Amino acid sequence: MIEMSVDSIRVHMPSGQHVVVLKQKDAERFLPIWVGMAEANAIALKISGIKPDRPLTHDLMVNVLNLLEVTVSRVVVSELRDDTFHARIIGMRGDKELVFDARPSDAIALAVRVESPIYVVEEVLDQAGVLPDSPSEDGGRLAVFQQMVNDMNLPDLDTPDA
Repeated sequence: MIEMSVDSIRVHMPSGQHVVVLKQKDAERFLPIWVGMAEANAIALKISGIKPDRPLTHDLMVNVLNLLEVTVSRVVVSELRDDTFHARIIGMRGDKELVFDARPSDAIALAVRVESPIYVVEEVLDQAGVLPDSPSEDGGRLAVFQQMVNDMNLPDLDTPDA
């Protein structure tokens, strides 16, 4: 497993869909993961230090886990199957390990709240990871990501007629 961190949250301009970009901790390799708007906002609020007036769903989850004396030890983006990422939340209750299947967006939103490490299985990163073509320069990394996100193939989206 390879440790990652949340690098950024981007919006795919043509579709308006959100992408969380994970960065490998010890290298310039990135993993873009499509997420829903609510999950993107939940992650963005926490990493930007903004505290909502009322707990969001992921805050509620943290509160419930705390009451059940479960600590989150790590989250893992564990699989890429049929163009869909899968994740696991690994928790501990006493000396018992608990494993919860989750969407990566929910696992990441939880991880940033409890400050647990985020990992990606090496095969998943090898399959879907992105390497920038050139070294980062001022503004260069942003351009690399904007181009990467805008070039991604998305399934056709049903959009209501205006």
